[in-house]
Amino acid sequence: MSHVLPSRPPSSPPVLGGPARVVIREVGLRDGLQSIATVLPTARKIEWIDAAYAAGQREIEVGSFVPARLLPQLADTAEVLAHAKTLPGLFASVLVPNFRGAERALECGADLMIVPLSASFAHSLANLRKTPDEVVAEVARIRAQRDAAGSKTLIEGGVGTAFGCTLQGEVAEGEVLRLMQALLDAGADRVSLADTVGYADPASVQRLFEKARALVGNRLWCAHFHDTRGMGLANAYAAWQTGIERFDACLAGIGGCPHAPGASGNVATEDLAFMLERMGVHTGLDVPALLALRQRVARWLAGETLHGTLWQAGLPKAQVAAAANALTAVAGQPL
Repeated sequence: MSHVLPSRPPSSPPVLGGPARVVIREVGLRDGLQSIATVLPTARKIEWIDAAYAAGQREIEVGSFVPARLLPQLADTAEVLAHAKTLPGLFASVLVPNFRGAERALECGADLMIVPLSASFAHSLANLRKTPDEVVAEVARIRAQRDAAGSKTLIEGGVGTAFGCTLQGEVAEGEVLRLMQALLDAGADRVSLADTVGYADPASVQRLFEKARALVGNRLWCAHFHDTRGMGLANAYAAWQTGIERFDACLAGIGGCPHAPGASGNVATEDLAFMLERMGVHTGLDVPALLALRQRVARWLAGETLHGTLWQAGLPKAQVAAAANALTAVAGQPL
């Protein structure tokens, strides 16, 4: 059984400005592992999923349906997804860069497929070999295929490089908003915004997310930030203040994009969970359990560069004591 770390002293005032509950979607098994040289064995990935599930995570991006010759790190996505589907209440998603990948996601019964679209024209050609509007057309084909198959798999259009791009430079807010609406019009069930290269700052995040929510409402499903320039948590906080209830994050802060130079380091799952819980925002996550899992993953990825700060500083003493007391109280209860 997982025990969520007490977030704040009981005397703390209630949090104002954002949702009281937030979901953290773990994307380390896809976004993280695709960015490093180590090919993690399938058995280790399954261990990772089981431990994350035990720590309270109920949404995990388990891989991507891409050719193994391009990303051997993710060649076992079908097997990993099959295991994820055995865990009650786990919402398992996959990334699909094209129609063929979407077909595989439908065949394997993914709960959600994320179709990446780059708002940067240059990055879109480098990463997907399609223009942004060609990706929108692909989503329409995917939606038609999904509906014809009678599948319940949801489609999320993930708008990347929403705050700029190392290849192109500036990306206009108007273009980001246009593409978001185009994805929904083409048949995406929901959309998300990603700061692929870490160009965002809290002010630009608040401005774009407010405009996006005004345009598409709750169909803006998720925020995805990189900590490339040390502003990942601040940006997540800014998005939370606009009403965002779901965030992507990678355990140990791994991740990036092979076609976006400098796009290293997703927001670390354990750091984001700790910040939100300390603020009084319920995540359902056991932070000590996440830190223990991070230690295991660090051993599996020996030699790879990991990120994050909580693992170095540790939990505040008062919080550790509160967690220990909670565990003692639970242990004393009849089963």
